[in-house]
Amino acid sequence: MKTFSLLIKPASADCNLRCKYCFYIDHLEKINGTPRMSNEVLEKMIASYMKTNQNNNYAFGWQGGEPMIMGLKFFQKAVEFQKLYAPSGAVISNGLQTNGTLITDDFSRFLGEYKFLIGVSLDGPAYIHDYYRKTIGKNPTHHLVIRGIEYLRENKVEFNILILVNNENVKKANEIYHYLKEQGFYYHQYIPCVEYNERNIPESFSVTGEEWGNFLCDLFDQWIKEDINKISIRLFDSILEYLVYGRYNVCYMGKNCSQYFVIEYDGSVYPCDFFVREDLLLGNVLHDKWEDILKSPIYHKFGREKANWHENCNSCPFISLCHGDCQKFRIGSSMDSNPLSNLCKGWKRFYTYTLPRFKIIADKIKRRNKINSNIQVNLKKIGRNSPCPCGSGKKYKNCCLR
Repeated sequence: MKTFSLLIKPASADCNLRCKYCFYIDHLEKINGTPRMSNEVLEKMIASYMKTNQNNNYAFGWQGGEPMIMGLKFFQKAVEFQKLYAPSGAVISNGLQTNGTLITDDFSRFLGEYKFLIGVSLDGPAYIHDYYRKTIGKNPTHHLVIRGIEYLRENKVEFNILILVNNENVKKANEIYHYLKEQGFYYHQYIPCVEYNERNIPESFSVTGEEWGNFLCDLFDQWIKEDINKISIRLFDSILEYLVYGRYNVCYMGKNCSQYFVIEYDGSVYPCDFFVREDLLLGNVLHDKWEDILKSPIYHKFGREKANWHENCNSCPFISLCHGDCQKFRIGSSMDSNPLSNLCKGWKRFYTYTLPRFKIIADKIKRRNKINSNIQVNLKKIGRNSPCPCGSGKKYKNCCLR
């Protein structure tokens, strides 16, 4: 069976914030009542997933809306079910994306105990973050996010920062980067904001391709100065992953969009976070088997659409790094069935500017990997006080062994 991960929305689009640029909040209008995942759906989802062959690695991503609106007891119950239904030797990973405002000390202790990886949305310093990220009552939230992060730190919970790059902060890459660095936040994920109105025209808070490219170039200039081995930027890590190992670890880079499944609060299954639509409903965990969902013609057709890129992409030197980009960014007029990504110009600018230097970094990683591999092969032959085989001139115990 094909391996897959789950992206779960236990409260659907419900949230305690009303960020103007939120792409998911409109789903609330289609729901009668308050969306909350029941224990029945939760148990069935976990139990059925644990019966699939995932090479004994099971990945749960909790998202929204705001997943923490479900409360601590819900996630305690989720972990109970994971323990109950996990096959022998299973490795279970939980990731949770949150706006950070509902994090408490008790919640953090639980997240730390069960090794949840937390993604916290933070768009920059207060005056930038609070421009769009407000409560339902239109109050600022930056101070609440920082408070939540402090709880995570106190309880030794691993977390990264997710920055949505929008029209207000797209020209402030340097300021955002150094703000995060000064706060001691060393794991960054930058996401472009591209949302459309009913006429498929980008909303005012969206970024253009040119702006996205300039933002990434400015970001790269700051990172490469002295932070290559200090600060992890997911996009940069993904580029190096491909250059070194030939693997794609973010979905937009790949050739096919059959990557994971989205589970809504009622158990409904969809192929992508950005495409939770009635015409893309794949089934429901309450009554459909994963084997059947994986075979769904809708699922496979959606996945293949990734390869229907614009004809100009065929001659692009960077096609292997995006394969036409995320389908969400390829929305165009009905006159063009295979439009270019709205971010295409930005990606070209970024890769033209940075790829030669990424390749230099990748070559260094490959050489280091080869040295480490040789060291492992010859480990039994090397004395701790012998010269290190990496050629540094230092003793092995003071160099690579360390």
